[in-house]
Amino acid sequence: MDTVVHVLRHGEVHNPTKVLYGRLPDFHLSERGQAMAARVADYLSGHDIAAVVASPLERAQETAGPIASAHQLPIGVDNRLIEAGNVFEGQRVSVGDGVLRKPAAWRHLYDPFTPSWGEPYKEIARRMRDAVVSARETNPGRESVLVSHQLPVWIARLSAESRRLWHNPQYRQCALASLTTFTFDDTRLVAISYTEPARDLLTADDLTARGA
Repeated sequence: MDTVVHVLRHGEVHNPTKVLYGRLPDFHLSERGQAMAARVADYLSGHDIAAVVASPLERAQETAGPIASAHQLPIGVDNRLIEAGNVFEGQRVSVGDGVLRKPAAWRHLYDPFTPSWGEPYKEIARRMRDAVVSARETNPGRESVLVSHQLPVWIARLSAESRRLWHNPQYRQCALASLTTFTFDDTRLVAISYTEPARDLLTADDLTARGA
């Protein structure tokens, strides 16, 4: 039988100051984010979910909650699913009014291919691949849900598809509360699919930001 690993991006976060929250603590789901998590739980309600595992950050744990509850499972914690490290964490990085206007920040921007401002893409790919493989090996013939963050989810997909890891963030296909699903026949990856269970809760800005 096929083994399925769903990698879920968390729902919307309450972030009124619009900072790059990264790995900072105490960033929780907004009300809309909680509704997104419930949508995903409904979408997966008829699936044979054997495990729900999340990044240690609050927004991922809170997104995992409704799914775990629906399947009467505990929420596991896997540090490999955490958000990517970033030197601009805690600062505004939006165009026109953020830290990137300051010349002192430009020294972090010299290499977009690694990238120079954060955790190397190759390291993200490695840890996400290891997390997916662990889920596949632990729950053969069943389905697992791994709750992570936009960049790690997208890098996991690029790596699995043997595509280059450096990219334009505007073209990530990874909307809020979206599922990137890896299907295995034994150890062989046979399919990658993408779904947006909470699409009805996404705004036009969300859909633009998700890329393709």
